[in-house]
Amino acid sequence: MRRRLYFKGRKYRNNKISTEGGVFDSMKEYRRYLELLGMVKNCEIADLRRQVKYLLLPAQREPDIKGPRGGVKKGKVIEHEVAYYADFVYKDLATGETVVEDTKGLKTHDYIIKRKMMLYFHGIRIREV
Repeated sequence: MRRRLYFKGRKYRNNKISTEGGVFDSMKEYRRYLELLGMVKNCEIADLRRQVKYLLLPAQREPDIKGPRGGVKKGKVIEHEVAYYADFVYKDLATGETVVEDTKGLKTHDYIIKRKMMLYFHGIRIREV
């Protein structure tokens, strides 16, 4: 008889980090944040934002229903929206371009599909660190 081993903890064995700057999904992401803060202080980048949401596919719903008194009830959600959350978004002052950046330890299949959808729907190439 085979025994199953269960790992209690996070799926990819990364640990969340809580700091004065917020909560980060991994130590690698936190270190990159500190690097980017240094770049902001040196006026290399500007408008640094974290966890920026990009909608890839909207939620799919059943048709809306009109009530007897004229009100509209939204249809039931059939499929939830698909969104990509960028780790960091900032403006590179040397080139003037907006950079969408993701710190990756492991490229999952879901991430690869979302990366392709970002390029196709938004025309944005994700910079991976």
